[in-house]
Amino acid sequence: MASVDIAAPPSGFDFDVETLIIGAGACGMVAALAAHEAGQDVLLVEADAVPAGSTALSAGLIPAADTVFQRAAGIEDSPTLFAADIQAKAQGENDPALVSAMAGKAAHVLEWLAQEHGLPFSVVTDFDYPGHSRRRMHGLPGRSGQELINALRARLEALEIPLICNRRANRLYANGNHICGAQVTLPDASTETIGCARVILACNGFGGNREMVAEYMSEINKAVWFGHDGNRGEAVVWGLALGAETRHLGAYQGHGNVAHPHGILVTWATITEGGVQVNSAGQRFWNEAQGYSEAARAVLSQPDGVAWVIFDSRIAAIARQFEDFKTAEKQGAVIMGHSVDELAKRTDLPAPALQKTIADIPVEGSDVFGRVWGGQPLTAPFCAVKVTGALFHTQGGLATDPDTALVRNNKGGIFENLHAAGGAACGVSGSGDSGYLSGNGLLAAVTLGYIAGVYRGDAKPGILT
Repeated sequence: MASVDIAAPPSGFDFDVETLIIGAGACGMVAALAAHEAGQDVLLVEADAVPAGSTALSAGLIPAADTVFQRAAGIEDSPTLFAADIQAKAQGENDPALVSAMAGKAAHVLEWLAQEHGLPFSVVTDFDYPGHSRRRMHGLPGRSGQELINALRARLEALEIPLICNRRANRLYANGNHICGAQVTLPDASTETIGCARVILACNGFGGNREMVAEYMSEINKAVWFGHDGNRGEAVVWGLALGAETRHLGAYQGHGNVAHPHGILVTWATITEGGVQVNSAGQRFWNEAQGYSEAARAVLSQPDGVAWVIFDSRIAAIARQFEDFKTAEKQGAVIMGHSVDELAKRTDLPAPALQKTIADIPVEGSDVFGRVWGGQPLTAPFCAVKVTGALFHTQGGLATDPDTALVRNNKGGIFENLHAAGGAACGVSGSGDSGYLSGNGLLAAVTLGYIAGVYRGDAKPGILT
């Protein structure tokens, strides 16, 4: 990673803005929309040639409780229940105030994006996600993160909110607790300086920085990196240099269902709807219901770091609502067999073992791994995808005030005008991989991005209702 640092402010800047947002993923663009609506002069800078970020690599699903979309689908939910689910998954390791803020405000943000900006969200109603006691995952029609990015970018363009790409921020200018601006590097290695009244760090985490991954989460260091390569940890590096408080830097979201060697995410609906994972011996090796983040280490612990997800044509039909799954089919990653023997032959798995594995799945009750069953059994024709474990994004980061997204310093105070949101901030996934609840990354992106965007120094904290 190119050097990033903190420096004293220069005598003058090349130009000035009120609100400077670093990073144009979902978090940065939501923050820009909110800041613009609050009447601020906004500039969004992005290191890549086009906005994408980790969001573009995801299914673009955002959990929220008690939304108009849930009510229309007859789903009863509440922020209190959502918060309880978050804390249960993370075994109570999260800041309760942060959990409450995110669980309570997510519905408002989604409805604002739908009503004010025309994003056609709907709730996923045909399968459950691990750890959620209600169906509360919301997405756009194509269930694609790239679709979400494109929709947000279209709104920026329609509102003429300045977005400048190919500008990687490498320096923050600080005067004590106050951030005065930033320096950005252009493709030709020249630099520009930008003065500002406040900064929002929306430059995600550090999953693309292998040295930081090795330091903070060595158990996943050898996993495939499935996130955005621009996630190099600038926010954490700047924060540590400034004396900011960090939390849960060992937290991350893994995924144990990435098609190998195709590198395509295979939806976890293949598991939640009744599928299983088997190793090269055709045998199950863990309780898949624990979640897809935990699955990364479970799969990587198997011979050659691979496994097979086994499901059937009924589940495949559900999975096809996701563009990634349709792409996996087109590229030949999804193997089908009209019988277990045919599937075993096509996957080179031992047929007797695979037959026993499928036969041993109970119709009701718990299995030997502790997974509880009660859905439809697997029936021919069967499907299989060879998968491996991957690191998707980090979940720890800078500690922030829940009402303002202002960064906390390590002396108990907060920075005057430095905000962190999305992957730059500590989210609500606890301290490791098992605390990740489906959608936590985008939950942090949209809610913290919105909170940071609407905050003004002359307003009282907690202005979001």
